[in-house]
Order: sequence, then structure tokens, then C-alpha cells
Amino acid sequence: MAKTIETDLRTFVKFWLVPLGIGIAIFVIYKALTGLIVIGISIFLALALKPLVRWVNNLFKRMFGAEKKHETLSAALAYLIVVAVIGAIIAIVGPVVVNETSKFIQHFPETFENTFGGWEGINAFGRNFGIADLHTEITNALNGLSNNLLGLLGNNLLSSVSSIADIVMKVVLILVLTLLFLLEGPELLDNLWKNVAESEDNKKSVSVARDVLSKMANVISTYVSRQIIIAAIDGCASALIVFVLSLFMGNVESSIAIPMGMITMLFYLIPMFGQFIGGTLVTVILFFSNPAAAVIFAIIYIVYAQIENNVISPKIQGSALNLPAVAILSAVIIGMYMFGLLGAIVAIPIAGCIRVFVDEYPKIKAARKQ
Repeated sequence: MAKTIETDLRTFVKFWLVPLGIGIAIFVIYKALTGLIVIGISIFLALALKPLVRWVNNLFKRMFGAEKKHETLSAALAYLIVVAVIGAIIAIVGPVVVNETSKFIQHFPETFENTFGGWEGINAFGRNFGIADLHTEITNALNGLSNNLLGLLGNNLLSSVSSIADIVMKVVLILVLTLLFLLEGPELLDNLWKNVAESEDNKKSVSVARDVLSKMANVISTYVSRQIIIAAIDGCASALIVFVLSLFMGNVESSIAIPMGMITMLFYLIPMFGQFIGGTLVTVILFFSNPAAAVIFAIIYIVYAQIENNVISPKIQGSALNLPAVAILSAVIIGMYMFGLLGAIVAIPIAGCIRVFVDEYPKIKAARKQ
């Protein structure tokens, strides 16, 4: 027996158009995902620069008087300071790495002979494991690797150039957007909150939302600023270790101490794994000059890393995030597998923002009911 189902226009719209709208929104987000990531990184960097902007602004107030507003100039100057520091680090570290690599290549035969006893020492080591001619085996393996790398480089040269151009374009966009968010972001937010809160019914909800977002922004800026302080301490420790080694170990120049410290400082900003990567890079570069110095540095740096991770870092970070270790590690793994290195960098402050939302959810729920 056939039945006739009557429905009104609103139910029809909900049944058909709402799912269609959701599908279209998901498709648009998917197509614009790269652009959204660029914008998200720019907002993250702008929030991370807030403590420096406040410090510069307070400095201007002390110098020129509190009655004047210097927000725009403070934001621009803070941005220029960060760009200048990064440029200086690259300018200092780059030539040192190239120079140490060149020295290693020039002195490789001598270093190889002194460290391993030449090819005869390598063959003697191989005979302990039943390999009659380890020299030939290593040579053949290196030749095969070289041929494979050359073929891979030739096949992917055009795509590599395209990828580099794409990366450069994204970096430029991020730099420009970060500056614009620093200069215009606060005013845009103020206008947005004013427009949304025009209705009496929305004032309570807007007030709660603004408070929650402000706490999230504070979590990001606080975490990044304290992480930079710890990274600077790590860099100073690495530089000091290398400098002391240069006083007692041959072929290790004291002039590379500061660049080596800069390397560990930069890589420390990568959560969880950056300290290991930075320490390994410095060890490899020191190995180019003096293998024994590289081993000593690695041992001392590992001991220092334990002190830093268990004493210094918790003391400085304090309760900035108030997250258990398992939550931090889980956030880093998820971020790394979703967005690679950038995901790992922003994962921990995002996890801190989620914690803020969970803590403030009762207030949000109460505001929505009113």
C-alpha cells in the first residue's frame, strides 16, 4: 500500500542542501589546503612574535613617553630584528660548514690513514668478519651509489627546480603575511569582535570566546618565547664545549665555536628530535677536523642534554603548557605524520591550545545557554 509523505520546505533544505553544502565546503578546503597552511603558519609566527613586539613597544614607551602609540612601529621593528637574526645566523653558519667540509676533503687521505690505518687497516678489520677484500666491496658499493644518485638527479632535475621555486614562493608569502598579520591583525580582530558583539544576546558569548582565544594565543607566544630561551642556552653550551675542545685538540679552530652553537640553537626549536639532529650535525662537522674531538663532544653533549631536558627545560617552561609527556609526544607524532617538519614544530603549542579549550569548555557551554 503506497503512502504519501508530506514535508515542508525547511526539512527539504536540511535534508538535501545542508549535506551538499558540507561536501562543497570540504572540497574547497581540500583544494585550498596549501594556502590555508601558509596562512596558518603566518598566524602562528605572528603570535610567536608577540612577546618581542610587546618588549619593543615597552622600550619605545620608556624612551618617548607612554602617551604615544608605537604598536605599528614596534611590530615592524620586531619583525626586522627576527629576519636580521636569522639572516645573520645563515651568513655565519653557511661559510663555516662549507669551509670545514672543504678541509675534510683536502685532508681526507691523511685523516683516513691516521684514524683507520688506511685501506690495509680496513681490510684487516674486514677479515675479522670473513670479508677477504673489504676495500673492493666498499669501492663497488660507493660506485653503485654514485651512479644511482647521478641517475636520480638527472631524472628529477626539472622537478627539483620546480620544487625549490615553489618552496621559495611559499617562504616569501609566509614572510609577507606574517608582517601583515603583525601590523594589521590586532585592528582587524578588534573590529571583528565589535561587529559580532553588537547584539546584546551575543555579548556574553563573544566575551567568553575572546577570552578563550586570548589564552590560546598566550599559550603559543609563551611556549615559543621560552623555547627560544632554552634553545639559546643549548647553543651557548654547545659553543662552550667546542671552544674548550679547541684549546686542547688539534685542528679544531676556536672560530667555529659560535657557528656550532648556532646550529644546535636552531635545531633545538624542532620539538623532541631537534636536539639530537643539531648535536649530530655538530659532531659530524667536528669529525671533519678531528674525529677524537667529535667523539668527546658527542659524549659531553649527551650528558648535558640529559641535564637540560630534566632540569633546565622544565624549570623554564614551567606550567606554560601543563601537558603530560605522553600528550606532548603524541601531538608531535601526529603533527609530523600529517604535515612533516612544520607539523612537528607547531604540534605542541596546538596541543596546549586544545588543553585551554577543554579547560574553558564549561564557560563556553554556559555562555551558549544564556
